[in-house]
Amino acid sequence: MQRYFVAKEQMTEQQVQIIGDDVKHILRVMRMDVGDEIICSDNDSRTVRCCISSKADNEIIADILEKLRPDTELPVQVTIAQGLPKGDKLELIVQKGTELGASGFLPYVAVRSIVKWDQKKASKKLERLGKIAKEAAEQSYRERIPVIHNICSLAQLKKELSSYDTVILAYEETAKSREQAQLGKALTALSSGGSILIIIGPEGGITEDEFKQLTEAGAIACGFGPRILRTETASLYALSAISYHFELMR
Repeated sequence: MQRYFVAKEQMTEQQVQIIGDDVKHILRVMRMDVGDEIICSDNDSRTVRCCISSKADNEIIADILEKLRPDTELPVQVTIAQGLPKGDKLELIVQKGTELGASGFLPYVAVRSIVKWDQKKASKKLERLGKIAKEAAEQSYRERIPVIHNICSLAQLKKELSSYDTVILAYEETAKSREQAQLGKALTALSSGGSILIIIGPEGGITEDEFKQLTEAGAIACGFGPRILRTETASLYALSAISYHFELMR
């Protein structure tokens, strides 16, 4: 059944109001009509099955039939701090990371980031990433759309570390030394409901200076298995490991 996100104020006890681009998707792409059923979420804790009762070019009204409990969110809040990669890799990271349960994405400018975003480009890029996250959340039956944070510098990123219960730094040299215990220890120490920040470097990885600054600020350097992963793979590995630890093992 097709799923859509709406603002809280668009969902009452009896009805859901759908506006914007989703109206076009329902009417022109899905070819739905009055009487068809859809699922709507308020991007927080309320998800409902409803039936379209009226339609117009700029608005659809659906009557709520029942409240659902999808239980599709990870038991912990996971934010991916991603060093700016080349090309459209960040779009892939957001799309697949959303499917795997990430609660947010924080792009940052690393020393080895080749790509540079000016103010105009950043605004458009973040808007595009937000749309990708929304579509991926709908496709994967998420109850919440991940937050796309504004791009930041390494100095700004360090200030954010204290906001999380656990901070994990994917570091290539740690993986090369065959360290494989820190990730499991960090996850075991984290309780359900906690928050975790995963820091991933760009294509060239994290520099020694960045490693020193981040670990001194509280990040735990971890190897993600015995192999060296691409930047667009590392966060997906971490999210899969977190899902296995908190969802499949408990």
